[in-house]
Amino acid sequence: MSEPNHFRRLMLLWILASVIATPLVVVLLGPLLSPGTGSVQASGHQTDTTVLAGVATPVLLLVVLYLAYAVTFFRQEPGGVLEGPAIRSDARVQTWWIVITSTLVLALAAFGTVELVGDGAGAGEGPNPAFVPSGKKLQVQVIAQEWAFTYRYPSYGGIETPHLVIPVDTTIEFHVTSLDVIHSFWAYQLGVKADANPQVDNVAFVKPTKEESFSIRCSELCGIWHGYMFDTGHVVSPAAFQAWIKQQQAVFAPVVHDLPPYATTYAPEPSGRGS
Repeated sequence: MSEPNHFRRLMLLWILASVIATPLVVVLLGPLLSPGTGSVQASGHQTDTTVLAGVATPVLLLVVLYLAYAVTFFRQEPGGVLEGPAIRSDARVQTWWIVITSTLVLALAAFGTVELVGDGAGAGEGPNPAFVPSGKKLQVQVIAQEWAFTYRYPSYGGIETPHLVIPVDTTIEFHVTSLDVIHSFWAYQLGVKADANPQVDNVAFVKPTKEESFSIRCSELCGIWHGYMFDTGHVVSPAAFQAWIKQQQAVFAPVVHDLPPYATTYAPEPSGRGS
């Protein structure tokens, strides 16, 4: 009885499994992947993760099917001690391996670059992002300190508030910094995460696409009360944002004169003035 063509059989099984499994992963699993669709950037993250999952599915299936096939058809009979056939290099396999893997890597690099240029490269890489989203932006400064975030709005007189509220369908330009140790500003549902370093201005962009509340946490161990450094931010309508910012200006008007002038970073020192 002649030996079957194991390679052809394995390839047919792999192609069939990939054709079935890959669309299921993309269609069913993709929409469930984090961080969701709360912003243009969050949707981009979800798309990127879905693409990676779709590309990884055939690769994972090939490894699993090969192991299962080898265990099933190449297992040694009980009690037998036999040497397998000598297998030497195959130029065709090596060539296809290099071509396929190189194509995948280069295609993913091109895809990631296009996404980066479109959404902007400001994700906490420093004060001068390589790519900046087009259009008008609302600047919001995120100031971290042990153990809370405060938020400053330079276009509204530099008012500083203990809570973050931003308007929907508006590109927000976060300027993230710290007054003491290293923190990290993480707005999970918006897909924003940027380190807050002393004397460093880290820029991150986000454009929220729906009105919702979102979690804010410090994701860098920053001291004994690190676990309590969290807040809830809100994405609201432009009209609601204007009403809220006017209310904040009225509430904090008595202390605005005690704030230092707006700057991208601060080196806090005693002012010598009373409250």
